[in-house]
Amino acid sequence: MSSMFGKPRAGGERSPQSPLVECNVAILGCQGAGKSALTVKFLTKRFISEYDPNLEDTYTSEELVDQQPVLLKVMDTADQDGPGNCERYLRWASAFLVVYSIDDRKSFEGCQRYLEVLALHARGCQHHCPVILLGNKLDMEQYRQVPAAEGTSLASRFGCLFYEVSACQDFAGVQHVFHEAVREVRRQAERSPPVRPLFITEECPCSPVATPVALPTRHGLASCTFNTLSTVNYKEIPSVAQAKLVTVKSSRAQSKRKAPTLTLLKGFKIF
Repeated sequence: MSSMFGKPRAGGERSPQSPLVECNVAILGCQGAGKSALTVKFLTKRFISEYDPNLEDTYTSEELVDQQPVLLKVMDTADQDGPGNCERYLRWASAFLVVYSIDDRKSFEGCQRYLEVLALHARGCQHHCPVILLGNKLDMEQYRQVPAAEGTSLASRFGCLFYEVSACQDFAGVQHVFHEAVREVRRQAERSPPVRPLFITEECPCSPVATPVALPTRHGLASCTFNTLSTVNYKEIPSVAQAKLVTVKSSRAQSKRKAPTLTLLKGFKIF
Protein backbone atom coordinates (compact mmCIF):
# COMPACT_ATOMS: atom_id res chain seq x y z
CA MET A 1 0.00 0.00 0.00
CA SER A 2 1.19 3.48 -0.81
CA SER A 3 0.11 6.63 1.02
CA MET A 4 0.27 10.15 -0.37
CA PHE A 5 0.73 13.15 1.85
CA GLY A 6 -1.26 15.54 -0.31
CA LYS A 7 0.18 18.99 0.25
CA PRO A 8 3.62 19.70 -1.19
CA ARG A 9 6.11 21.53 0.99
CA ALA A 10 6.24 25.33 0.86
CA GLY A 11 7.72 26.67 -2.36
CA GLY A 12 7.10 23.40 -4.18
CA GLU A 13 4.66 24.78 -6.76
CA ARG A 14 5.31 23.53 -10.25
CA SER A 15 3.81 23.46 -13.68
CA PRO A 16 1.42 20.51 -14.26
CA GLN A 17 3.26 19.85 -17.56
CA SER A 18 6.59 19.18 -15.82
CA PRO A 19 6.63 15.81 -14.00
CA LEU A 20 8.64 15.57 -10.80
CA VAL A 21 11.86 13.62 -10.63
CA GLU A 22 11.35 10.64 -8.32
CA CYS A 23 13.65 9.44 -5.54
CA ASN A 24 12.93 6.16 -3.76
CA VAL A 25 14.32 5.77 -0.23
CA ALA A 26 14.09 2.49 1.70
CA ILE A 27 14.47 2.57 5.49
CA LEU A 28 16.10 -0.61 6.82
CA GLY A 29 16.90 -1.82 10.32
CA CYS A 30 15.86 -4.14 13.12
CA GLN A 31 12.55 -3.89 14.95
CA GLY A 32 12.48 -1.17 17.57
CA ALA A 33 15.13 0.99 15.92
CA GLY A 34 12.55 3.71 15.19
CA LYS A 35 12.12 3.42 11.41
CA SER A 36 8.41 4.24 11.47
CA ALA A 37 8.90 7.07 13.96
CA LEU A 38 11.52 8.62 11.66
CA THR A 39 9.23 8.29 8.64
CA VAL A 40 6.24 9.87 10.35
CA LYS A 41 8.39 12.62 11.89
CA PHE A 42 9.74 13.56 8.48
CA LEU A 43 6.37 13.50 6.73
CA THR A 44 4.16 15.08 9.42
CA LYS A 45 6.55 16.69 11.98
CA ARG A 46 4.79 14.56 14.61
CA PHE A 47 6.22 11.90 16.89
CA ILE A 48 4.32 8.69 17.56
CA SER A 49 5.96 6.11 19.80
CA GLU A 50 3.83 2.99 19.16
CA TYR A 51 3.64 1.19 15.81
CA ASP A 52 2.73 -2.22 14.47
CA PRO A 53 6.18 -3.81 13.91
CA ASN A 54 4.76 -6.04 11.16
CA LEU A 55 3.31 -3.19 9.09
CA GLU A 56 5.19 -2.18 5.94
CA ASP A 57 4.10 0.74 3.81
CA THR A 58 5.33 3.22 1.20
CA TYR A 59 4.67 6.95 1.52
CA THR A 60 4.95 9.73 -1.04
CA SER A 61 5.70 13.41 -0.48
CA GLU A 62 6.58 16.32 -2.73
CA GLU A 63 9.75 17.94 -1.41
CA LEU A 64 11.89 20.93 -2.31
CA VAL A 65 15.58 20.08 -1.93
CA ASP A 66 18.06 22.85 -2.77
CA GLN A 67 15.31 24.72 -4.64
CA GLN A 68 14.67 21.69 -6.85
CA PRO A 69 11.35 19.81 -6.51
CA VAL A 70 11.41 16.04 -6.09
CA LEU A 71 8.79 13.35 -5.55
CA LEU A 72 10.20 11.48 -2.57
CA LYS A 73 8.90 7.96 -1.95
CA VAL A 74 9.75 6.38 1.41
CA MET A 75 9.42 2.64 2.06
CA ASP A 76 9.14 1.87 5.78
CA THR A 77 10.22 -1.78 5.74
CA ALA A 78 9.29 -4.43 8.27
CA ASP A 79 11.76 -7.31 8.41
CA GLN A 80 11.14 -9.84 11.15
CA ASP A 81 14.65 -11.21 11.78
CA GLY A 82 17.09 -9.04 9.90
CA PRO A 83 17.53 -8.96 6.12
CA GLY A 84 15.57 -11.78 4.56
CA ASN A 85 13.45 -11.16 1.46
CA CYS A 86 15.44 -8.13 0.28
CA GLU A 87 14.49 -8.13 -3.40
CA ARG A 88 11.41 -6.00 -2.79
CA TYR A 89 13.52 -2.98 -1.86
CA LEU A 90 16.91 -3.73 -3.44
CA ARG A 91 15.43 -3.38 -6.92
CA TRP A 92 13.14 -0.51 -5.95
CA ALA A 93 15.22 1.94 -3.93
CA SER A 94 17.60 4.58 -5.22
CA ALA A 95 18.97 5.24 -1.69
CA PHE A 96 18.96 3.45 1.66
CA LEU A 97 18.75 4.60 5.29
CA VAL A 98 20.05 1.91 7.65
CA VAL A 99 18.77 2.71 11.15
CA TYR A 100 19.78 1.55 14.62
CA SER A 101 19.01 2.76 18.12
CA ILE A 102 21.94 4.19 20.09
CA ASP A 103 20.57 2.57 23.28
CA ASP A 104 20.37 -0.92 21.75
CA ARG A 105 23.60 -2.64 20.71
CA LYS A 106 21.72 -5.54 19.10
CA SER A 107 20.09 -3.15 16.65
CA PHE A 108 23.56 -1.78 15.83
CA GLU A 109 24.87 -5.29 15.19
CA GLY A 110 21.83 -5.93 12.98
CA CYS A 111 22.76 -2.87 10.92
CA GLN A 112 26.04 -4.53 10.00
CA ARG A 113 24.13 -7.38 8.35
CA TYR A 114 22.08 -4.90 6.32
CA LEU A 115 25.20 -3.05 5.23
CA GLU A 116 26.79 -6.33 4.15
CA VAL A 117 23.71 -7.18 2.05
CA LEU A 118 23.77 -3.73 0.43
CA ALA A 119 27.51 -3.98 -0.27
CA LEU A 120 27.02 -7.39 -1.91
CA HIS A 121 24.16 -6.01 -3.98
CA ALA A 122 26.28 -3.01 -5.07
CA ARG A 123 29.02 -5.32 -6.35
CA GLY A 124 26.52 -7.23 -8.45
CA CYS A 125 24.79 -4.30 -10.14
CA GLN A 126 25.98 -1.54 -12.42
CA HIS A 127 24.31 1.35 -10.59
CA HIS A 128 25.50 2.45 -7.14
CA CYS A 129 22.84 3.43 -4.60
CA PRO A 130 23.87 5.79 -1.77
CA VAL A 131 23.63 4.44 1.79
CA ILE A 132 23.31 6.43 5.02
CA LEU A 133 23.91 4.87 8.44
CA LEU A 134 21.62 6.54 10.97
CA GLY A 135 21.80 6.33 14.76
CA ASN A 136 18.33 7.10 16.18
CA LYS A 137 17.02 8.01 19.67
CA LEU A 138 19.65 10.61 20.43
CA ASP A 139 17.31 11.78 23.18
CA MET A 140 18.21 8.56 25.06
CA GLU A 141 21.83 9.67 25.49
CA GLN A 142 21.92 8.63 29.15
CA TYR A 143 21.20 5.03 28.09
CA ARG A 144 23.61 4.97 25.15
CA GLN A 145 25.16 1.58 24.37
CA VAL A 146 26.72 2.45 20.99
CA PRO A 147 29.30 5.27 21.02
CA ALA A 148 29.19 7.66 18.09
CA ALA A 149 32.78 6.64 17.26
CA GLU A 150 31.59 3.08 16.53
CA GLY A 151 28.92 4.36 14.18
CA THR A 152 31.49 6.53 12.40
CA SER A 153 33.87 3.58 12.10
CA LEU A 154 31.19 1.26 10.70
CA ALA A 155 30.06 3.86 8.17
CA SER A 156 33.66 4.43 7.10
CA ARG A 157 34.20 0.70 6.61
CA PHE A 158 31.25 0.47 4.22
CA GLY A 159 31.83 3.85 2.57
CA CYS A 160 28.54 5.49 3.63
CA LEU A 161 27.49 8.65 5.42
CA PHE A 162 26.73 8.67 9.15
CA TYR A 163 24.32 10.75 11.24
CA GLU A 164 22.72 10.63 14.67
CA VAL A 165 19.24 12.08 15.19
CA SER A 166 16.24 12.00 17.50
CA ALA A 167 12.90 11.18 15.91
CA CYS A 168 11.33 12.32 19.16
CA GLN A 169 12.76 15.84 19.30
CA ASP A 170 14.70 16.86 16.19
CA PHE A 171 12.61 17.44 13.05
CA ALA A 172 15.30 19.58 11.39
CA GLY A 173 17.89 16.81 11.81
CA VAL A 174 15.53 14.14 10.50
CA GLN A 175 14.59 16.30 7.50
CA HIS A 176 18.27 16.97 6.77
CA VAL A 177 19.00 13.23 6.58
CA PHE A 178 16.19 12.54 4.10
CA HIS A 179 17.16 15.54 1.99
CA GLU A 180 20.80 14.46 2.09
CA ALA A 181 19.73 11.09 0.67
CA VAL A 182 18.16 12.97 -2.27
CA ARG A 183 21.35 15.01 -2.71
CA GLU A 184 23.47 11.86 -2.76
CA VAL A 185 21.23 10.35 -5.45
CA ARG A 186 21.66 13.50 -7.53
CA ARG A 187 25.44 13.49 -7.05
CA GLN A 188 25.60 9.85 -8.07
CA ALA A 189 23.58 10.61 -11.21
CA GLU A 190 26.01 13.41 -12.10
CA ARG A 191 29.02 11.13 -11.59
CA SER A 192 27.58 8.28 -13.64
CA PRO A 193 28.89 8.14 -17.22
CA PRO A 194 26.38 8.58 -20.05
CA VAL A 195 24.70 5.43 -21.27
CA ARG A 196 26.59 3.92 -24.19
CA PRO A 197 24.53 2.86 -27.25
CA LEU A 198 23.78 -0.81 -27.57
CA PHE A 199 25.22 -2.77 -30.45
CA ILE A 200 24.44 -6.19 -31.87
CA THR A 201 26.28 -8.13 -34.52
CA GLU A 202 24.82 -9.46 -37.73
CA GLU A 203 26.71 -12.42 -39.07
CA CYS A 204 27.68 -12.35 -42.73
CA PRO A 205 28.94 -15.19 -44.94
CA CYS A 206 32.70 -15.15 -44.73
CA SER A 207 35.67 -17.38 -45.06
CA PRO A 208 36.80 -18.95 -41.77
CA VAL A 209 39.92 -16.84 -41.52
CA ALA A 210 40.72 -15.32 -38.15
CA THR A 211 43.43 -12.95 -37.11
CA PRO A 212 44.86 -13.69 -33.66
CA VAL A 213 45.24 -10.67 -31.43
CA ALA A 214 47.39 -11.04 -28.33
CA LEU A 215 46.67 -8.88 -25.31
CA PRO A 216 49.59 -7.68 -23.16
CA THR A 217 50.06 -9.07 -19.67
CA ARG A 218 49.04 -6.68 -16.88
CA HIS A 219 49.25 -6.91 -13.12
CA GLY A 220 50.60 -10.42 -13.22
CA LEU A 221 47.63 -11.84 -15.15
CA ALA A 222 48.25 -14.39 -17.86
CA SER A 223 47.98 -13.05 -21.39
CA CYS A 224 45.20 -14.31 -23.62
CA THR A 225 44.42 -14.29 -27.33
CA PHE A 226 41.19 -13.40 -29.10
CA ASN A 227 40.29 -14.31 -32.66
CA THR A 228 38.68 -11.44 -34.54
CA LEU A 229 36.68 -11.66 -37.76
CA SER A 230 36.94 -8.64 -40.01
CA THR A 231 33.59 -9.29 -41.69
CA VAL A 232 31.35 -8.67 -38.67
CA ASN A 233 28.92 -5.80 -39.19
CA TYR A 234 27.68 -3.77 -36.22
CA LYS A 235 24.24 -2.26 -36.01
CA GLU A 236 23.31 0.33 -33.42
CA ILE A 237 20.11 -0.18 -31.50
CA PRO A 238 18.21 2.81 -30.07
CA SER A 239 18.85 3.49 -26.39
CA VAL A 240 16.64 1.74 -23.82
CA ALA A 241 14.67 4.93 -23.17
CA GLN A 242 13.72 5.17 -26.86
CA ALA A 243 13.44 1.57 -28.00
CA LYS A 244 9.95 0.12 -27.66
CA LEU A 245 10.33 -3.05 -29.70
CA VAL A 246 13.25 -3.88 -31.94
CA THR A 247 13.53 -7.15 -33.85
CA VAL A 248 16.70 -8.06 -35.71
CA LYS A 249 16.95 -11.07 -38.03
CA SER A 250 20.00 -12.52 -39.61
CA SER A 251 20.41 -12.45 -43.39
CA ARG A 252 18.24 -14.87 -45.32
CA ALA A 253 21.23 -15.68 -47.52
CA GLN A 254 22.95 -17.51 -44.68
CA SER A 255 20.96 -20.71 -44.76
CA LYS A 256 17.51 -22.14 -45.21
CA ARG A 257 17.06 -22.74 -41.49
CA LYS A 258 14.84 -20.46 -39.45
CA ALA A 259 16.66 -17.17 -38.82
CA PRO A 260 17.34 -16.42 -35.15
CA THR A 261 15.46 -13.46 -33.75
CA LEU A 262 16.56 -11.03 -31.02
CA THR A 263 13.84 -8.97 -29.34
CA LEU A 264 14.60 -5.97 -27.08
CA LEU A 265 11.80 -4.66 -24.91
CA LYS A 266 11.60 -1.19 -23.43
CA GLY A 267 13.48 -1.04 -20.16
CA PHE A 268 15.54 -4.17 -20.84
CA LYS A 269 19.29 -3.85 -20.46
CA ILE A 270 22.10 -5.91 -21.97
CA PHE A 271 25.34 -6.21 -20.01
